[in-house]
Amino acid sequence: MNIGTQGDIGECWLAEREVGSYHSAVFDSLGRNLIRFRWAVIAVWLTVGIFAATRAGGTLAVLELRGHADQTTEAQFADSLLNVRFARPVANFFAVTLSGPGQITEGAGGDLLDSLASTARAKPWVRGVLTSHTTKDTAFVSKDQHTTMFLVSLGSSRDSVGALVAPLRQAFRDVLQRTPNGGAYTVQVTGRAPLDNDIRTVSGDDARRSERNLVPITFIVLVVAFGALVAACLPVIVGVVVIVLALAIVGVIARHTSMTVFVLNMITMIGLGVGIDYSLLVVTRFREEMNAGRSSVDAAIRTIATAGRAVLASGMTVVVGFAALLLTPLSDTKSIGIAGLVVVAIAMLLATTLLPALLAVLGRAIDQPRWLASRLAWYHKPATWARWAASLSRHPYRAVAVGGSILLLLTVPVMFIHIGLPSRSWWPTETEAGAGVATLERMGMSGYVMPLRMIIEFPEGTPATSSTALRGLKHLSDSLRADPRIREIRSLVDINRKRTVFEYSVLYSSLDSVRVNYPDFLDAYLARDERTTLMDVIPADTTSLTTAMDVVRNVRRLAASGHIKQLKGASVRVGGYVAGSVDFQELLLSRFPMIVGLILAVTALMLAIVFRSVLVPIKAIVMNSLSVAATFGIVVLVFQHGFGAQLFGVDGPTSAIYVLVPVIVFAMVFGLSMDYEVFLLVRIKELYDETGDNAAATRDGLAATASVITSAAVIMVVVFGAFAFAHIIMMQFIGFGLAVAVFLDATLVRMVLVPSFMQIAGRWNWWPGGKGSR
Repeated sequence: MNIGTQGDIGECWLAEREVGSYHSAVFDSLGRNLIRFRWAVIAVWLTVGIFAATRAGGTLAVLELRGHADQTTEAQFADSLLNVRFARPVANFFAVTLSGPGQITEGAGGDLLDSLASTARAKPWVRGVLTSHTTKDTAFVSKDQHTTMFLVSLGSSRDSVGALVAPLRQAFRDVLQRTPNGGAYTVQVTGRAPLDNDIRTVSGDDARRSERNLVPITFIVLVVAFGALVAACLPVIVGVVVIVLALAIVGVIARHTSMTVFVLNMITMIGLGVGIDYSLLVVTRFREEMNAGRSSVDAAIRTIATAGRAVLASGMTVVVGFAALLLTPLSDTKSIGIAGLVVVAIAMLLATTLLPALLAVLGRAIDQPRWLASRLAWYHKPATWARWAASLSRHPYRAVAVGGSILLLLTVPVMFIHIGLPSRSWWPTETEAGAGVATLERMGMSGYVMPLRMIIEFPEGTPATSSTALRGLKHLSDSLRADPRIREIRSLVDINRKRTVFEYSVLYSSLDSVRVNYPDFLDAYLARDERTTLMDVIPADTTSLTTAMDVVRNVRRLAASGHIKQLKGASVRVGGYVAGSVDFQELLLSRFPMIVGLILAVTALMLAIVFRSVLVPIKAIVMNSLSVAATFGIVVLVFQHGFGAQLFGVDGPTSAIYVLVPVIVFAMVFGLSMDYEVFLLVRIKELYDETGDNAAATRDGLAATASVITSAAVIMVVVFGAFAFAHIIMMQFIGFGLAVAVFLDATLVRMVLVPSFMQIAGRWNWWPGGKGSR
């Protein structure tokens, strides 16, 4: 079989099924008008593409780094209380590390430390600077005395802190340049805002690098698939244009609604994968029509009427998954859903308008150079796939047993999945902020970057400095200190651990005198209303982000238990980064079952309508679910347990899988895998309608579609797999998961389980809408 005869694998929808002449006439009319004005269509898309290219570069700057929920969580409320009620909240701060060749707090190192601190204090947006010199705290200095850290408290709101990172880093670089032997010292600015800023930069770099690397790789795959250079260029052009247009449109949307920075990587992944996938079908169909003797114009019209409808049908299955993400409670997942819908819509439009117009203009030129086709004819010969299909038809039960057993075995690790923040590699160490966190970890001070922030609000008429309140705070502090996962507690009753509650009562009897001796401390830990106080819980250096989530839950259980009678009537809320992650995770997981049910139900309904069958959608749902479960099992095995994680730059087990990963991967995989389901089953159904022989239709359908499904799957695996080597671990999770899912779906499921099951079920595959002999 030559390459042209493979194109009707899925182009099908209505033209290759009896669905009425009205829809056929509508599509035929649209195709004729589009091809009639093909030059105008090309000109319009060229203009739109050029305009979008001038706007796409500005999208990164308007994307958000911190997500939020569609309802106020406990952590969000605690953080808002901290910013509103406290005179000098240490809500926003930078942690700065300084490393040098000698003792860092004395001599030249000590002078540099003082110079850096003075430079920071001179900034109008800095509220204060805490160093080892001002606090006399030896914890601020490493054991070898070569590294120290200091805290820069900021007076700006959370939304504006990110803009202060670059100026402070530049100011510190200027100090180093003026310092004799300054090149021997290293200054790293880290903290929540610097980490966010660096993640934004890394996301953009990853997206651009992936585009540069993936375009030539996918082009090579397409050359093999088409056996022609010109034909291979068209899908790549469409994929790149999809990315550019999607970036520009998402940039506009991001100015009106929250869009996460991770949509950059998703646009590249989905844009290249889906754009090239759909173009592969359209170009293949066009070549088939040309080989059938049609002119380039008639072939393009016919392509729109057949492959164009297949693209729209396949696109709608992908849309289901992305649309389901709009029902999630987090801005991160919603924005990925929005971006996915934009990308798929653009890919469908380009594949059904611009691409046919280009094909009508090029005609036979897409087959150039012709000598290449003969050299690559081996890839398109149906003999290999025909033998495989015949083997499956002879032993379908054995194939189902073996294939099903493999999938079930791969799903076993998913039973041990742990959802949470990864214990390692969460912050990219290639960045300054990530390297700063690594330095703090070596010092045992990383907990200061992401403390748990407890807001204790006493009832009206009960000051936080009353003896009863102080006794309750002391009891709470002592209970928390008993947890080995907690390094330190900072609160009104932790200025000096040797002080008694009575001594604290005497101290706080005159707040004015306390404010003279501890001005920054008192305003940071006692609110203006004097009945609300802050307690900072600093995790131990051995406490990972994964176990820190358990600490949050334990702290909340302790506060809600009522065991501390002096705190009865008080409201205790836990905020901070880790607490916010706990809240987001619980919110998302609470809606996950609804999302799964919606995707399964809508997918099954669409397949039932298309194939007029009860068994086909049930089979598709079961096999897709097994495929997704096996994918999660492999993700757990590789990342959570660390088997092979080093291949992707992760230096050990992550101990947990981030909550967004199963939600996003499930939503995307179910839509994308339906592409191959439709491509294969439509071809089988076409042959079954012609012959009434289910066994022969299954064999011939598999043989006819295998090479194109393989080509499409290879492109998807390459595109998604590239992001398994990204510098942000969440994108590594998603990229690896999608690549594994497509690989399993296009090989084990579509090439083994589906045709074998179709052989076993016989004519019951098409009940009640089908008829045939076997």
